[in-house]
Amino acid sequence: MMEHPENDEKYIGLTVNSGVAQPPSVNPYLHRRPRRKPMPTVSELVEGILRGDITTLSRAVTLVESQNSDHQSVAQEVIEKCLPFSGNSRRIGITGVPGAGKSTSIDVFGLHVLRNGGKLAVLAIDPSSEITKGSILGDKTRMEKLAVHPDAFVRPSPSAGSLGGVARKTRETIVLCEAAGFNNIFVETVGVGQSETAVHSMVDFFLLIQLAGTGDELQGIKRGIMEMADGIIINKADGDNIDRARLAQAQFRSALHLFPPTPSGWTPEVLTYSGYYGLGIDEVWNMIDRYFDFVKANGYFERRRADQARYWMFETINETLRSHFFNNPTVKSHLAENEAAVLANRMTPFMAASSVLDSYYNNLAKNS
Repeated sequence: MMEHPENDEKYIGLTVNSGVAQPPSVNPYLHRRPRRKPMPTVSELVEGILRGDITTLSRAVTLVESQNSDHQSVAQEVIEKCLPFSGNSRRIGITGVPGAGKSTSIDVFGLHVLRNGGKLAVLAIDPSSEITKGSILGDKTRMEKLAVHPDAFVRPSPSAGSLGGVARKTRETIVLCEAAGFNNIFVETVGVGQSETAVHSMVDFFLLIQLAGTGDELQGIKRGIMEMADGIIINKADGDNIDRARLAQAQFRSALHLFPPTPSGWTPEVLTYSGYYGLGIDEVWNMIDRYFDFVKANGYFERRRADQARYWMFETINETLRSHFFNNPTVKSHLAENEAAVLANRMTPFMAASSVLDSYYNNLAKNS
């Protein structure tokens, strides 16, 4: 039987071609793909980090950020071995409202550091969607020059809805970056909510970027963020915006006089600059240099580093206790029952919490 009966001689003028053979549905080169490299050992990771290898550093940071318990144990061992080689950098936190030009400013400041012979690591905390839990992680696209510089390491990390967790992981990543030879660490905040407080607890200098002429000067002059700032810089002081930037500079300087003295004894300075045009960058960096000279001379630098280490020890204890509590089987069963009782108005939230805690403590007492 013919494959195409239409090609029979009785069908004059009708021809059906065989067509093109279809490729197989399975990739014939599939078996040739190289297998994924096994996870490096702790010693290999530590040696690569101390050698300044960016690829090894990136893999170690990935282990730090992983939720896998095996990865976490490896990461903690790597951090412990790298700890003696850390602590020799200048940690600078950079914050500001979205659109203030944080990423553009970091790109310009970073190039200034690199031109003067330094090495720079940028750790950017990127906000995650509360709905999809995803992050854009687009900081590298806004730091075009730093992202390709051989002496710069840019690492965006998703907040993933847990700011405390990502802040602790960022604190641990700082140790790895310092061990890899990066003597300048920039930590960029999400720019909203409690992220400033978390970043302030892990840096030496806290830089606040503000804008002028947005009609929101009073929003920027608020206690909390202003009290944490060691330096305030007004971005986009160029073109027609120069006069507005100088006016905002005077307003912020006046506002700083209303606040109590800083623990370091340093008086925060307010400067104007343009990140896009690269104007005033030297002045901003000279301010940062003066700050470090000041706090190292009066001993505040070492005291602050010690206070931060103590803070993160207690934060880790709190986080571990919280995780142990909510993952306890007894707590899970009692929590579901008491939650239903609260929703049905059979029990107050405070009584329900007390009941769950009592069951937790009783369970610990039985197993001790």
